[in-house]
Amino acid sequence: MRRDRSNRNEASLMGSGLSFNKFGMIRDVTIPNLQITIFSKERIKMSFFNRMMASVGIGATKVDTLLEKTSYYPGEDIRGVVRIEGGQVEQKIEGIDLSIMTYYVKEVNDSKVQQNVELGRIRVAPPLTVMPNEKKEIGFSFRLAPNTPLSIGRTPVWIKTTADIRSAMDPTDNDRIEVIPSNPMNVVLRAIESLGFRLREAETVYAPRLGDASPFVQEFEFVPQSGPYRGRLDELELVFLRNRITELELLLQIDRKGSSLFGMFAEAMDMDESFVRVTVSQSDIERGPEHVATLLHNVIQRYA
Repeated sequence: MRRDRSNRNEASLMGSGLSFNKFGMIRDVTIPNLQITIFSKERIKMSFFNRMMASVGIGATKVDTLLEKTSYYPGEDIRGVVRIEGGQVEQKIEGIDLSIMTYYVKEVNDSKVQQNVELGRIRVAPPLTVMPNEKKEIGFSFRLAPNTPLSIGRTPVWIKTTADIRSAMDPTDNDRIEVIPSNPMNVVLRAIESLGFRLREAETVYAPRLGDASPFVQEFEFVPQSGPYRGRLDELELVFLRNRITELELLLQIDRKGSSLFGMFAEAMDMDESFVRVTVSQSDIERGPEHVATLLHNVIQRYA
């Protein structure tokens, strides 16, 4: 009797528009102008698992920045594209930012520590939704900050790409670039070398009172290897204080060599150093390294 009633119920259900899987479970309910899909527990679990893994960066959206080239001078335009590749789940990106990064050395409790610093940031993409396995490319262009350190010595410069994804680990991409001297900076460096100086070291150091809208400066340390200042100076330090289109503002630290007893005393007390600001105009730059070398020689010899 119970079996007959069960058969009648099953037949009634079969005629109602319901569909069953091989296990006899309801799969779809079809009603005119309405369809309800009942998902299996396994499918719900897998969707939750994919989203959970994406939140910690596994199977999530990836970003990759591709640059037009790898070498730039301070003040030059940087162009490229950000390539986006969707992961296993749909994700909403609040925005994509590019940051110019470097670091400087700061003395803390008689120890030197490296401090990362952001030189500038731009937003290259507004909020967008990335579907699973979707691929997109977004072009960008921005100007490299004039106070960006040169790739001389141990100072790195890199572009950091960050995609802001709410409730998830933000995907990032770091691309190192080479920062070369601009033409005016190159003329000054060649002028100093023509006076017999050799570059010994370059370092980016914490100097909030000297930096142009930044807490650091890059110091170039030269030693007199030949020429008129060999035996007269211990070293010459150069800082590009202001890098403008029309002129360069330099800071020279002239370190005299102590020869007499007073000179050695002054050297021990750091009284043998002179700080001089020098402005090199665009017309000076156009006249070449020899002319700039004469300008610098006239300044240095007064303190040597």
